[in-house]
Amino acid sequence: MPADIARAVRWLEAAALTMGALNETKAVRPALDALTLRLDGKKADANTIKRKRAILHHVFEYAVELEELPSNPLHRIKWKLPKPTETVDPRVVVNPRQARELLVALTYVGKRQRGGRGRGQRLMAIFAALPPGEAVSLREQNCHLPPQGWGRLILDGSRPEVNRRWTDTGDAHELRGLKHRGQDDVRRIPIPTELVKILRQHIAEFGVAPDGRLFRSERGGVVASTAYTEVWQEARILALTPAQAASPLGRRPYDLRHAAVSLWLNGGVPAPEVAARAGHGVDVLLRVYAKCIDGQEEIVNQRIADVLTA
Repeated sequence: MPADIARAVRWLEAAALTMGALNETKAVRPALDALTLRLDGKKADANTIKRKRAILHHVFEYAVELEELPSNPLHRIKWKLPKPTETVDPRVVVNPRQARELLVALTYVGKRQRGGRGRGQRLMAIFAALPPGEAVSLREQNCHLPPQGWGRLILDGSRPEVNRRWTDTGDAHELRGLKHRGQDDVRRIPIPTELVKILRQHIAEFGVAPDGRLFRSERGGVVASTAYTEVWQEARILALTPAQAASPLGRRPYDLRHAAVSLWLNGGVPAPEVAARAGHGVDVLLRVYAKCIDGQEEIVNQRIADVLTA
């Protein structure tokens, strides 16, 4: 055993509680309270607390399975999780005009340094198409892009970026199945003529990777989150007013997804169809986007008034 590891093990043996001590709630409650804090001592986000509490619960369940504990001590403690915010903040949702201006601004990012073809132009189609994790795994063979009319994308995987230490391959973009779906599930998404045109133009100008991926770095690798995040922030400054750029409006690339789903719902597209295209369940969709559905207040008010006067 390396010396530094041996020192760490000795420290753990001296500092850790015994399994028997975990049967006492007075030893477990401080652990729950610690989950509510970040490393700097400030209050953690509700979703972070929820995730950490779930991990602690699984650890105790494993101890019960190994018969190291008679029961899960968390079940005996009255402790409530803080309520996380599940709904999308309407302030982050850009309108169609702002979305188009942001896409145009992306093509100007990096042009001065690149002599006409900047990194923003190479990445623009990522923002127009899908959430980045799904976009970076999109391949040409999964795209139906006719010269005219609507097209279709077939999604069969995602490449979310994670720390290399937590992947089996040592790659930061390990290929995985679609979120909340089976490993071999696919999702078919119709795409409008405008997006078909953008993707066709991207392929014509930049080509595809040897494995067919539409989006790649200049060296052919998977596009890193730092790359498209930096480009997006520069585009916001170009496309938005100073007040808008300082606001939550379109702060993250993922906010374009919120904008698209909100647009479909407000346009009267049935919720099951929106959910299918977005990869949500209907119940999750309506809960998450409840505050972004607009334009129906007068209709609802009139219906209530009609009932009251009937």
